[in-house]
Amino acid sequence: MTKYCKGCGVLLQNENENAPGYVPTLDSSYCQRCYRIRNYGDLTINMQQGIESNETFEKIDALEGVIFWVVDLFTFESSIISRLNHKLPNKKIIMVLTKRDVLPKTLADKKIFEFVDERLKEEDIHVDGKIILGGLLKNGEEAQYSIKRLEEAIEHYAKDKHVIFMGVANSGKSTLINKLLASTDLTTSRNPGTTLDLVTIKKDGYTIYDTPGIENHHSILTLIDPKQLKQLIPTKPIRPLVTQVFENQSFAVGGLVRLDVYTKGKATIVAYFSNSLPIHRGKLENADTLWKNHLGEMLSPTLDLSLKTMHTYQAPPFEGKLDIVIHGLGWFCVSGSIEKIYVKVHKGIQVTFRKAMI
Repeated sequence: MTKYCKGCGVLLQNENENAPGYVPTLDSSYCQRCYRIRNYGDLTINMQQGIESNETFEKIDALEGVIFWVVDLFTFESSIISRLNHKLPNKKIIMVLTKRDVLPKTLADKKIFEFVDERLKEEDIHVDGKIILGGLLKNGEEAQYSIKRLEEAIEHYAKDKHVIFMGVANSGKSTLINKLLASTDLTTSRNPGTTLDLVTIKKDGYTIYDTPGIENHHSILTLIDPKQLKQLIPTKPIRPLVTQVFENQSFAVGGLVRLDVYTKGKATIVAYFSNSLPIHRGKLENADTLWKNHLGEMLSPTLDLSLKTMHTYQAPPFEGKLDIVIHGLGWFCVSGSIEKIYVKVHKGIQVTFRKAMI
């Protein structure tokens, strides 16, 4: 009888111990990779960029049911899937916005919904419903309330139909399903690509499907050393760093991002990143020397050994407040009397300029 890993959905095999799905004996419930992740937090096979998204979309499209699209609010831009309705035609899609607890409490849910509606309209994506969830990494009242809202959404949108959870890699699908089922069966970790194939879970007259994360090669999370993910991914409410500037300034997020701001007067820069990431601020005239002498040391973590290998974006002209989003990492919100802004990141990492979320 063909068997699949209970934690990640991969086909079990006992021929190649260096390949996904390996088990010493075929009567195992979990593959060796899942076993190591679950018991030791040890990633033996890195699949950050190893799952073909077109195949995943084909498998999802072949399933009958309602799609619950899991989107991380903190990494919203890298969670967006362009042309989603074209890739999954005729599917009912419910947007599940997670990580509410990571964003500032002063940000009202109404403002979040308004922001999301505007971004979906700009991306020409239609969804049939939206819910906001938070606190899923804990066992408190917020988590209980979130799961109740999810259960109500499943009852409302997918009554007597199968439920398909999908989203980009590291969006938290498996964690969400475990909470929903009060289970720990699915393997979860900070590493993108933990779920490798469809996982089928029978439940009271319908089926829940967990699916592999959709690849996003333009997110820092798919390129950074897995050992550094803990530093990049926030699990607690972020503390925005607010800075008033009156002269040209440069900001460094570790050694991953450099923001150069040319001012015409007073400006405000607010940084929204994991509390574990160091942010260095200094005069723009000294920035090149700082990066030349300290990249990979004081300026860390990093993906580059030199500024020469980093790509530069220029922000468009704007009025009011502008978010500068580094996919998978966080964002700067800038406002005030600004002449121009340049952003340096690892080549291939996407930067989005958007109307401010907060």
